[in-house]
Amino acid sequence: MRIIVLFNLKPDADPAAYENWARTVDIPGVNALSSVTDFQVHRATGVLGSDAPSPYAYFEVIDISDMAAFGVDASSEAVQKVAAQFQQFADNPQFILTETL
Repeated sequence: MRIIVLFNLKPDADPAAYENWARTVDIPGVNALSSVTDFQVHRATGVLGSDAPSPYAYFEVIDISDMAAFGVDASSEAVQKVAAQFQQFADNPQFILTETL
């Protein structure tokens, strides 16, 4: 299972502060979860073939080995703390569940 998270930062969030937090707290913390096989955060740089900006500034890709185990991991106090910090930065993030065709 792969979860893709699409989001922009809140208007008052500092992109440099968010990216520092993502690199030092979020990415290593999520990658340390036993139910996660890979976690990456991407910054959008544009729309292919267009000068238009991306509708979302950031994308997270979370590869999950076991959704039940991920639910247990996500309910831990440590993950809840990181999730609360994420909510301070992210403006209405969209968590999209996917499956490979």
